[in-house]
Order: sequence, then structure tokens, then C-alpha cells
Amino acid sequence: MRFVPTIAAVAFTLLGACSSAQSSPPAAPQNPSPLAASAAGQVAEPGKPAPDFTLTDVDGAAVTLSALKGKTVVLEWFNPDCPFVEYAYDKAGLADVSRAWAGKGVEWLVINSNKPGSQGSGVGTNREAREDWKLAPRVFLDETGAVGRAYGAKTTPQMVVVGPDGNVAYIGAYDNAPLGNAEGGAKRAYTEEVLAAVTTGQPAPFARQKPYGCSVKY
Repeated sequence: MRFVPTIAAVAFTLLGACSSAQSSPPAAPQNPSPLAASAAGQVAEPGKPAPDFTLTDVDGAAVTLSALKGKTVVLEWFNPDCPFVEYAYDKAGLADVSRAWAGKGVEWLVINSNKPGSQGSGVGTNREAREDWKLAPRVFLDETGAVGRAYGAKTTPQMVVVGPDGNVAYIGAYDNAPLGNAEGGAKRAYTEEVLAAVTTGQPAPFARQKPYGCSVKY
């Protein structure tokens, strides 16, 4: 004869299961963001300390932003398959600009915050782009998007300049000429204007300029 539990037995079993579930501690989060401790809920602002981070480049070497304090640092958001980025490198000389400033002691870090499987993502794609454009800066992957969000990165290309004091000096567009169409008539190289000031101990001529380009694929 098959055993049929009584109503009381079933109730007791369910009650025990609920009590056990409620008393179990929550699981610890796995693989916390590199910004979890230093920039949780923080978004970079001009004049304030730059959120710290550690990222690994496409060759497997890591960099920590705080270790670069004392130097001027450029963070460039990147997507090698974005038409605006392609134009900046193929027509607007961005590779030459970054190489020239790197030669003057500026740390120029190229960051791709697109999620895996999205446009322009992946180690192979970004390594190939670095080689094709002969980039002097290192190229880093931010596949969780944690660094991009901490810096409010919305488009590619988009720039952040961090001064030697570790504070954000500028956030915004590379220049005023998306796809070569200068807004207001004369072309202005916003990032270079800021670097020319910050690297000589002067305040940035402006803190923000509206960025343009492809959306970051978080």
C-alpha cells in the first residue's frame, strides 16, 4: 500500500522548508566590478577626483588609474566598427594626435565598453584595429561596462581628460566636427585645447562639450 501523507505532515514539511530558506544567508556576489569599492553609484564630474579603476588591455596587461597620478591621462571611448571612430582615425588623424601627446608624456588609454557580442567588441577585433591604425595607446576592454558608466560614457568617440592632480578636467567630444562637419564653421580640436592647458599647469578652457558618435553598447 502506497503511503499517503496526512495534511498535518505536509504542512509541517512546507513550514520547515520555508524556515530553512529564510534563515539561509544571501549568496555573495561573484566577480564584483572593479569599481565596486571606489565608485559605486558615482559618476565622474569635472573638478572632482576621477573614479579609480583597473582594466586589462588586449594583450593581457593591467593598468590602474590611480597609479598614474601625477600624469595627465586621456580616456578615449572606442568602438572600431563605429563610423564616427573610423572617420576620426582614417580622416581626422586621431592616431597621430594620440601618438603625439603620448610622446609628450600624456597617458592615453583607449577603452571599449561594449558588451561581448555587440558591435566592435572582442579581443581579436580590437587588437586588429590597434594594429591597422598603428595606435600608440593601449586598448582596454571594459566588457561589464562598469568603467564606462562611472565616467558617463555615452558615445564613441568620447573623451575624458584627467589632470595630474587626479581630478577630471574635461568630459566630452573629441572635436566639433563629427564626420568632418565642423559645427559653427571653424574646426576646433577640443581635446587638444584642454591638453595644451592642463599639461602646462593651466585650467581647462571648458569642462564639457556635447559628445557625438555611436552609442556605447552596454
